[in-house]
Amino acid sequence: MLFRMQWVIVGTVLSGVGIFAATVHAGEEFPAELVRFRPGPHNPVFTGAGPGHWDEHIRERGWILHEGDSYRMWYTGYVGRRSQMKLGYATSADGIHWTRFAGNPIYDKHWVEDMMIVRRGTTYYMFAEGRGDRAQLLTSPDGVHWTRRGPLDIRLTNGRPLPPGPYGTPTAWFEKGRWYLFYERRDRGIWLASSNEMKVWTNVQDEPVLVPGPKRYDRKYVALNQIVRDKGRYYAYYHGSPGEHRPALWSTNLAVSTDLIHWKKYPGNPLQPLRENKSSGILVNDGKRFRLYTMHNQVRVHFPAARHKTGRK
Repeated sequence: MLFRMQWVIVGTVLSGVGIFAATVHAGEEFPAELVRFRPGPHNPVFTGAGPGHWDEHIRERGWILHEGDSYRMWYTGYVGRRSQMKLGYATSADGIHWTRFAGNPIYDKHWVEDMMIVRRGTTYYMFAEGRGDRAQLLTSPDGVHWTRRGPLDIRLTNGRPLPPGPYGTPTAWFEKGRWYLFYERRDRGIWLASSNEMKVWTNVQDEPVLVPGPKRYDRKYVALNQIVRDKGRYYAYYHGSPGEHRPALWSTNLAVSTDLIHWKKYPGNPLQPLRENKSSGILVNDGKRFRLYTMHNQVRVHFPAARHKTGRK
């Protein structure tokens, strides 16, 4: 039996725009539209600009929104490993051929990397890592001019501050008047906090809601990139690594939940082979179907595939 289902992608729009209606099998826990992708023919579609540019290299998670007839991408650019990470912006008519904004970098007052964006009404909310892998918030009226609101204040369930150390890869979700925030600590687990006003975030529980393992592809490290929802189910796109190489190889993976706390990993993870090192994956609705973009350290696009092999290593 087939029926029509609505999908909402966090960071696209949470108030009706960008809702994607897809026909899937009723009760299917991991629909093909969310797991079966093949690489596009023009990859990579975006890379660092090379020597002599402020964004000689790009890294970590970037973010893509499909708004109207345009695709908008925010990314982290830098010159050397010890240089400040700056925020860049590019646009595209097809999500494949990109043009860098002439005014780049659009934000360089503070360290910005590994970002995601939620648009609510006329405001863009950017959750990103700052220096030391500490989560921060920036806002913008147009996606180009950004104001830093400061680091996120995350507390334990008893109200005390988090123990010292990084808390990065922030991923936000908004539902029924409440904000939810996923974050990692040294990639050794993913925690969940919530807030009504975005000033203080309190852990839902002090134990991680998603941990590495037991399979090889994410045996040592995990970090969450994006939450996607369908009626009654939430899907987490996350990257994981076995930590066997230096630098580490990463893959994009999927897990499902009904409450944002208890997660079941897709048996066919990773979505692309680990050896290809495709990390920081996010879904983008192109108006007809989902595309999977992977970000670190080149942007690659993947389109729906007719067939899918599980158990990649």
